[in-house]
Amino acid sequence: MGLDLNADAAQLTEDLVNIESVSGDEALIADAIQDALDELPHLAVQRFGNTVVARTELGRPERVVIAGHIDTVPFNDNLPARRDPDGDGFLHGLGSCDMKGGVAIALRLAATMPEPNRDVTFVFYECEEVEAERNGLFRLSLSDPALLEADFAILMEPSDAVVEAGCQGTMRVDVLTRGERAHSARSWKGVNAIHSAAEVLARLNAYEARRPVIDGLEYHEGLNAVFISGGVAGNVLPDECRVSVNFRFAPDRSEEEALAHVREVFAGFEIEVSDSAPAAMPGLTVPAAAAFVEAVGGTVNPKFGWTDVARFSTLGVPAVNFGPGDPHLAHKQEEFVPLAHLATVEQQLRAWLGER
Repeated sequence: MGLDLNADAAQLTEDLVNIESVSGDEALIADAIQDALDELPHLAVQRFGNTVVARTELGRPERVVIAGHIDTVPFNDNLPARRDPDGDGFLHGLGSCDMKGGVAIALRLAATMPEPNRDVTFVFYECEEVEAERNGLFRLSLSDPALLEADFAILMEPSDAVVEAGCQGTMRVDVLTRGERAHSARSWKGVNAIHSAAEVLARLNAYEARRPVIDGLEYHEGLNAVFISGGVAGNVLPDECRVSVNFRFAPDRSEEEALAHVREVFAGFEIEVSDSAPAAMPGLTVPAAAAFVEAVGGTVNPKFGWTDVARFSTLGVPAVNFGPGDPHLAHKQEEFVPLAHLATVEQQLRAWLGER
């Protein structure tokens, strides 16, 4: 289907929601976005897989990136988009909150602001909801990092229409306990590895999470068991048990420091790292970030969770999350985006980019 980038943000969000784009199946929505942007003479448009990049080239002294992912989690009986007939002020449907409302706003800005006061790079990217190596922004940072060079970046993730700064890092490790197999009828002849995991759980129950304040924002770390596995048969003592632990760490820790902390907590146990992604500092003291926060109302919250602002952080680009929708609704069957958020976020970005 064709996209009308001159439609209001609510209608454009509805049109985007109605293009199914589960991670790995974004070709149709990427085609629609590229076709619409190709019609705009003030933008240089490029395609990388199912990631679309559109840039102004006005020679402004400052460049910003405005980015949003175009994929969704799998369908859960929540398509097509709908607006309640009683006029509740919400647009419901898969991806409405996470994050096609933000994508719609970015597309409208790209289409209707040919001469912003800053040069802008718009990035509409694939595969954010799946493993990191498939993430379109990550792939772009490897293949064409110059396209992401900027003084500041805005990720249009749902943030309740206020700035969420930085993000927590995330790490998953397996904490292993070893035992010795034996017939369960003669359990004293072996060592039960699952029973040995009791000490791992005890340490987790006793763990006191840090709550550091960074740039005036309080982050809250967390260390939690998320899976436990072990055993080979109903009549055999298990000789191995794995407790999968997720560590959400504050932006003042590097991945190396986070791993060192996990090893300290589980001293004496074997540790295997299964996944890791860095945190991102808030960066609110950077002039471009401070100016943006002031322009959109001055309210800033810490980001609890991981987003692609961390990718910009690794590239040396300060970034924030700023988009319509409640982040707690992301991935839920009943997700929706308030129409008022769409209007407010668009208006604030227009003012910041120079529209009077």
